[in-house]
Amino acid sequence: MEEAGELAQCIGKYRGLSGEMVNLDEATIVEEIAKELLDVAQTAVTMMFVMEERFGLDIEVMIQKHLDKLLQKGYLTEL
Repeated sequence: MEEAGELAQCIGKYRGLSGEMVNLDEATIVEEIAKELLDVAQTAVTMMFVMEERFGLDIEVMIQKHLDKLLQKGYLTEL
């Protein structure tokens, strides 16, 4: 997924992993990373709807299974 790569690149850039000097304040960096995260989220949701349409995937069932997993792992305490 291209968007995930862009997110990783953005985080790496702002952490100076490429040796690049970035002179931006923290709020701007956080906003740029949030924009990339939203692109990733939007792409993932779109892909779920494509899978629903193309393969008959029941998104409601998948969401419930995911929520159950989060509850079991303790990431959620209630729904």
